[in-house]
Amino acid sequence: MKVLQIIDSLEAGGAERMAVNIANVLAKEGHDSHLCVTRKEGLLQQAIAPEVAYLFLNKKGKLGLSAVFKLNNYIRVHQIEVIHAHSTSAFIAVLAFLFLKNKPKLIWHDHYGKANELVYRPFTLLKIISVFFDQIISVNKRLKVWAEKELKCKKVLYLENFALSAPTVPLLSPLGGTIGKRMVCLANLREQKDHLNLLQAFERLAPEYDEWTLHLCGQDFEDAYFKEIQHQIQKPALASRVFLLGSRPDVTAILKTCDIGVLSSNSEGLPVALLEYGLNKLPVIATDVGACKEVIANTGIVVSAENPQLLAAALEELMSNHELRDRYAAQFQEHVLQHYGSERYVEKLMKIYNK
Repeated sequence: MKVLQIIDSLEAGGAERMAVNIANVLAKEGHDSHLCVTRKEGLLQQAIAPEVAYLFLNKKGKLGLSAVFKLNNYIRVHQIEVIHAHSTSAFIAVLAFLFLKNKPKLIWHDHYGKANELVYRPFTLLKIISVFFDQIISVNKRLKVWAEKELKCKKVLYLENFALSAPTVPLLSPLGGTIGKRMVCLANLREQKDHLNLLQAFERLAPEYDEWTLHLCGQDFEDAYFKEIQHQIQKPALASRVFLLGSRPDVTAILKTCDIGVLSSNSEGLPVALLEYGLNKLPVIATDVGACKEVIANTGIVVSAENPQLLAAALEELMSNHELRDRYAAQFQEHVLQHYGSERYVEKLMKIYNK
């Protein structure tokens, strides 16, 4: 089958990782797999399999008509049968779709990261264009219910994200801290990831667990939120124990060098970071937002969001108990491989494509 994934950027975010992962695994399964990036290339370009055909539109402005016609031409020339648009790339996908004589199937994949704040989600234009969607894929059940209620396409399916092992790039630079006592948070520095909650929790444990270090791995946007994080980690209890790693191509190597994976978000879809923790055999702690509780099940610790006291207690429970960390790590890895593997995902996805 000839399938085109469309995503707006290749920065290291969850939706972007899923677009690349799907393109890669479809190519591996023998399909004619294509990936289109509309606006901005980035670190994830290195993760695209050689078998995947790649198109960069370099779209400028809101409409970007030259990019629309370039995409339209690409779809026609390559006889694409399924357009799989991720997140906000739906808009350019629909514009290109409208000018096609032979219409492929058009699928929209909703990765919205603020699933706990859907009441504030702007969707007027999305509702208008949703009439052209053949299928909507939602990454958690709350997004599925929202789409069924608010959008015009009535074929809505919840399909959980999947885990795909990435080739291990050697660690680019040594991590600070002590071997066996490193904690990692893999999340771009956006407000909904609530790193401030994690920093407050980590600070509470400073006196007794001062050998433990926290490594924040994710892109910063040099905004007010990033400046607040910088301000907080200058506190005496955190200054030598928290490291800002930025967006890194050696994520797998970083995870293999750490001992606990944590997500402290106040809103989520289905975070790919959790699945990456599982693949790399990390015990996990996450807040009860989006699909986090469903993903972890009983193989890790889930706490209420925006509660640094509860998060600190959960951190301490793992930091103080090596056997518990090992048990959770093994259980979570097995759980992720069994329930969030690529083979199972592709089987479900192909049923959607073939409908």
